[in-house]
Amino acid sequence: MPDIKVTPLGAGQDVGRSCILVSIGGKNIMLDCGMHMGYNDDRRFPDFSYITQNGRLTEFLDCVIISHFHLDHCGALPYMSEMVGYDGPIYMTHPTKAICPILLEDFRKITVDKKGETNFFTSQMIKDCMKKVVPLNLHQTVQVDEELEIKAYYAGHVLGAAMFQIKVGSESVVYTGDYNMTPDRHLGAAWIDKCRPDILISESTYATTIRDSKRCRERDFLKKVHETVERGGKVLIPVFALGRAQELCILLETFWERMNLKAPIYFSTGLTEKANHYYKLFITWTNQKIRKTFVQRNMFEFKHIKAFDRSYADNPGPMVVFATPGMLHAGQSLQIFKKWAGNEKNMVIMPGYCVQGTVGHKILNGQKKLEMEGRATLDVKLQVEYMSFSAHADAKGIMQLIRMAEPRNMLLVHGEAKKMEFLKDKIEQEFSISCYMPANGETTTVVTNPSVPVDISLNLLKREMALGGPLPDAKRPRTMHGTLIMKDNSLRLVSPEQALKELGLSEHQLRFTCRVQLHDPHSDTDTLGRIYSHLKSVLKSYSIQHVPDGTVIVESIVIKVTSSAEEPNLKIILLSWSYQDEELGSFLSTLLKKGLPS
Repeated sequence: MPDIKVTPLGAGQDVGRSCILVSIGGKNIMLDCGMHMGYNDDRRFPDFSYITQNGRLTEFLDCVIISHFHLDHCGALPYMSEMVGYDGPIYMTHPTKAICPILLEDFRKITVDKKGETNFFTSQMIKDCMKKVVPLNLHQTVQVDEELEIKAYYAGHVLGAAMFQIKVGSESVVYTGDYNMTPDRHLGAAWIDKCRPDILISESTYATTIRDSKRCRERDFLKKVHETVERGGKVLIPVFALGRAQELCILLETFWERMNLKAPIYFSTGLTEKANHYYKLFITWTNQKIRKTFVQRNMFEFKHIKAFDRSYADNPGPMVVFATPGMLHAGQSLQIFKKWAGNEKNMVIMPGYCVQGTVGHKILNGQKKLEMEGRATLDVKLQVEYMSFSAHADAKGIMQLIRMAEPRNMLLVHGEAKKMEFLKDKIEQEFSISCYMPANGETTTVVTNPSVPVDISLNLLKREMALGGPLPDAKRPRTMHGTLIMKDNSLRLVSPEQALKELGLSEHQLRFTCRVQLHDPHSDTDTLGRIYSHLKSVLKSYSIQHVPDGTVIVESIVIKVTSSAEEPNLKIILLSWSYQDEELGSFLSTLLKKGLPS
């Protein structure tokens, strides 16, 4: 039996370093190629030696697909393609292709130029890697080769994020990447059609969470920011450059305007100007409201939010600062945090998920003393708040996607083992499908039951409908009679007349005959009349005719009666039918062998 194999090299029972290998129909696909925010050693990147111990990856992979530009999904791409070696196609959407190199370069600067790490990719490697990228549009079916095709669906989450359907023949897998099932201030909700894949590979970051209403969270967020600013404190909001940043900026901008507040709001520069430039460029990926507003004004040009300068962190008085990155593991957000951590008037609001090992994760777990570089300890006195503005699907959203796509099997990645376990049980209970959650390096094998797709001619369908059968239903198998034509690798089921016409053949009538012996003292005509009455009572939904020439006709079946010359009471019943009515013909011969009712 054919099967599909799925092996996570990263994100198996873990968040970070997403990289999943799929083998389907003899093809090998790598889904995402991310890095882990919680590590600074070799564990930062996926273990590509799983694919091959030595040599390049090109001959082992048919293609690489990147779901979106977050570094835990694309951060290892230049390392994989330029340092390990891969020359095949890398697929991603247009916004991902535009933003990915900017984030990779920014990450390289922090790691190499500031921390002085060696054995890391260079700027040139990022450029060479991006040359291998093939950008694609939503809902565009791309033929990677003769057998393998991929298609992207809108995933919400961040600008350009996509879910991917991978198809070889009749086998298919859907990979969600990160997605969000609730629309927000600047992006729409994820959507996929009822594609019934063999496996749906879904992220499960918030596997056990059902978030409260978005309005409550926003009200809470604004209240906390407002209270801190009113008492003269400073608010730090660590964000990633694209996504939540824009979401929360729009929220604060409208609140400041409404409340006529004067405290300054800053945004760490560099990335954000570029980010907003890309939002303008890819406005079609945002939601309806922003597209409409865009005609009058650009929602991403802010009146109250100014560019941040490093020296502002020491300014007296209240302020709100958005700084990157979002998990406080490096960069400007960490520098500001160190300066403000000692004052209980200040506050840090963590709006998204934090990976284990990062400063963000430590303070959310209540750590009050942090060990920084050079053995210095930092006392955390400022208030720490966590508010999920994360653009990941929660448990409800994941269940919603399963209802949408109707997969035959489910596989969870990008989540914590305990939470996955809970969701796995819930999915298996509610949908009666198998759910898997492999660890890194562990292979899940799912046996598939491939079906052969056949196009049916309209005439044949109309004929079926005219016979009064039930309407075609995808979930209920149904027998149909016709002629199967195979041409140019496609199969069509057509009516026999159409097949003969197309192939230029003349028709030969094939009829089956059967003799049934019956003891009956009546005349031949009376016996035929009794057969007619008997069939009328048994086959109520069929048209049965008694023809004057001494035959009874049911559909294409002809029934005649003759007597034996030697034994007048022995009647010989002749049945003849065409192949279309074979089932009915067999049924009638069995029925008449049992005799007629007296």
